[in-house]
Amino acid sequence: MSQFNRRDSLKSLAALAAAGTLGGWRTHANAQTPLTVGVIYVGARDDYGYNQSHAQAAAELKKMPGIKVVEEENVPETAAVQKTMTGMIAQDGTKLLFPTSFGYFDPHILAVAPKHPDVRFAHCGGLWTDKNPKNVGSFFGYIDECQYLNGVIAGHMTKSNKIAFVAAKPIPQVLRNINAFAMGARSVKPGITCSVIFTGDWSMAVKEAEATNSLADQGCDVFTMHVDGPKVIVETAAKRGKMVCGYHASQAKLAPEAYLTGAEWNWLTAYKAVVDAAQAGKPHPNFLRGGLKEGYVKMSAYGPTVTDAAKKQADEIKAKMLAGNFDIFQGGLKDNKGAVVIPAGKTLKQTDLELEKMNYLVEGVVGSAG
Repeated sequence: MSQFNRRDSLKSLAALAAAGTLGGWRTHANAQTPLTVGVIYVGARDDYGYNQSHAQAAAELKKMPGIKVVEEENVPETAAVQKTMTGMIAQDGTKLLFPTSFGYFDPHILAVAPKHPDVRFAHCGGLWTDKNPKNVGSFFGYIDECQYLNGVIAGHMTKSNKIAFVAAKPIPQVLRNINAFAMGARSVKPGITCSVIFTGDWSMAVKEAEATNSLADQGCDVFTMHVDGPKVIVETAAKRGKMVCGYHASQAKLAPEAYLTGAEWNWLTAYKAVVDAAQAGKPHPNFLRGGLKEGYVKMSAYGPTVTDAAKKQADEIKAKMLAGNFDIFQGGLKDNKGAVVIPAGKTLKQTDLELEKMNYLVEGVVGSAG
């Protein structure tokens, strides 16, 4: 069945009434019954970024016994994703859906899930609450831990003491990554500044190239980012003779000499937890979170130019993170306007709600969160 037909077929919509009455939560408790899993991407699966990180996890699912995976890419955050989900349910017999993009949740998953109580929906993001349907859940990772380590490497490698961050939007998760990157770098050299440009959206190749060139013109020599597909930023920075710390997935192949390391997702950890529950007929995991310790995120391999001193410090901090003995956001932290945002003596753990609502940029970051 073509992607167009899956998304737009009236036949699939007509079959939905029947789909909602099939089976129950234990449909796949028998290991002999294949579980069909649907994975939906907002962009291309080979974008060297967010979508590719999910596609890598889906590729691993395909190797698992009793699993059939159907996929569709380039599905916008509109009613189109509702048609894709309902088509996968009606035509493919999907019983577990991974609609991966942030904007798929409200209103789209919330509109489709109640109509199909025997289908499980696992959304990537922090949006599920106990007021939402029980057949819906969310998963996410503390990738700011990896961005802090990116910053440590950047702090060792920068020659200008000016590093750069190209970001999509100033939402809390993005600000958290920017702050962690800057703090990691300033833990090496307190005088480092991190310049930020917000492009305004998750995938804007022209603006991403313009932002990278502008920051390079300002003297920044190590770049990282938080956009859907880092390819343009990585390649543009490398052409300008700059260094790069990647994000989402590894971009080392795009710029082998310029690539230092990167913050990567390891979505297979969450995918496997959700799939295992579905296959065993256990309750749907509604809220999954983890960092390096839990295997939700990981670091890219070091590039050839990274110094031994940089590796040593980053590895020591990573070991503390893996042991659960390192907190990024500690007391006495000031924002870039000089105001204390975390009082002395207070430490924010990854699970603290304050981090979910972060609206400031820390000291040393040149840019605005507004």
